[in-house]
Amino acid sequence: MNEDQEVDFASAMAAFEAKHFARAAQMLRPFAEQGNAEAQHRLAIIYQNGLGMARNDELAFKWMKAAAEQGHALAQHGLGFMYLEGECVDKDGAEAARWFRKAADQGLQGSMTTLAMMYEQGNGVEQDLEEAKRLYKLAGFDDVV
Repeated sequence: MNEDQEVDFASAMAAFEAKHFARAAQMLRPFAEQGNAEAQHRLAIIYQNGLGMARNDELAFKWMKAAAEQGHALAQHGLGFMYLEGECVDKDGAEAARWFRKAADQGLQGSMTTLAMMYEQGNGVEQDLEEAKRLYKLAGFDDVV
């Protein structure tokens, strides 16, 4: 990214943080199309929640998956929830667990906790109370299961 692009990206992020979502989407789109995982993730959030524009499940899924596939932990977590809840994509517990595992492997506590609950309940994975306990402990909870 050259200096002008860095300024443009910083402006796009500032627009997002200031909740000027329509403007942020317009400014983030070129970066997302160039493969910037953070821009892809933010764009996915805008489309998923209909922030500053009509909700668009197809584009929300497209950008969340693109960011997740690049190893963006929050996008992996977000994609896991899309699959877990059947939001923007067909419900698929096994696929949800796969993406939560990727985010958990990067240290995301929320993903560890969600994955632990999935193992505890046998949701999308085979029930495994020992794995649930291990994940809860890893996430900072003691004696949950």
